[in-house]
Amino acid sequence: MNMRALLIATALTCTAFAGFAQADDTSPSQAVPYHYGMPLNVGKVISMTEPSTLDCTVVTADMKYIDSTSGKPVEITYRKLSDACSYQS
Repeated sequence: MNMRALLIATALTCTAFAGFAQADDTSPSQAVPYHYGMPLNVGKVISMTEPSTLDCTVVTADMKYIDSTSGKPVEITYRKLSDACSYQS
């Protein structure tokens, strides 16, 4: 009986710590829209993503990078022609 209670208590404790780890996400995920002339202090690009499309259209892309002045991660969105435009004549 004591072993069963110990296992249940251990499982509940692990579940609680997992919940705290997920709830303790302090990184801001608010992407700032780019505007012309906006200063970008890009130290290192982490990722660049855009929706995939077969048509040559304007899409909203995302770029995540490390700011070279503050050292903090930054996320911006910007409008661009899709990669499909590179393959069409």
